[in-house]
Amino acid sequence: MARRVDRRRSTRSPGNRRRPRRKLAILGTSLFAPEVADVVEDCGGLEVSVFVENWDRAKTGGTLLGRPIVWLEDAAPLAATHLALCSLGTTKRRSFIEAAAAMGFRFATVVHPTARVSRRSVVGPGSFLSAGVVVSAQTWIGSHVVANRGVLVGHDTVVGDYVTLSPGANVAGGVTIGAGTYVGMGAIVLDRIRVGEGAVIAAGAVVTKDVPDRVEVMGVPARVVKELPEGGR
Repeated sequence: MARRVDRRRSTRSPGNRRRPRRKLAILGTSLFAPEVADVVEDCGGLEVSVFVENWDRAKTGGTLLGRPIVWLEDAAPLAATHLALCSLGTTKRRSFIEAAAAMGFRFATVVHPTARVSRRSVVGPGSFLSAGVVVSAQTWIGSHVVANRGVLVGHDTVVGDYVTLSPGANVAGGVTIGAGTYVGMGAIVLDRIRVGEGAVIAAGAVVTKDVPDRVEVMGVPARVVKELPEGGR
């Protein structure tokens, strides 16, 4: 269930004692994982204690940022003590997240202290909003959304589950972006546009009209260049 973001940043409880930080398992060990860990550390309230891998078993038994890497199936006991957050920047993170959820993991919502989210907007569980993100009023950010550095999302916009908004993407007001869509770096989506599910908007594209499900668009103005299979980028 999506929730309004708690804008209080203090980690101190009555009596001026610091609240214990919740333990966090980061799903994934890709190049984006350390960046996610950085943002988590900036936020406070969560402690990254383990990374979970589901692709390259050879990584397990090693460490990342000094924390152990464990195989997904071996991480099940952690569900009782850890929240989870996926660090895959591609929309193919859905299966990883669903597998963790089936083990009983609940998901953290992470919003960098420099991000600004309207108190009239909501952000779903498992979503990650990096530094400099701005979410305007009456906007719905779904579950497990990645909004990378400097993303702008206008008012009265709906961003579906598992959407990736790459650095510098600018989504105007009244837009709907379907689940599992990937919006590339610096792309612009003009107001009142509907972008379908599983679509890809190329870096630097300017979207001036509706985009169907599962197509890739690029250019200025953006045009369909190919159809895409189900499963996302």
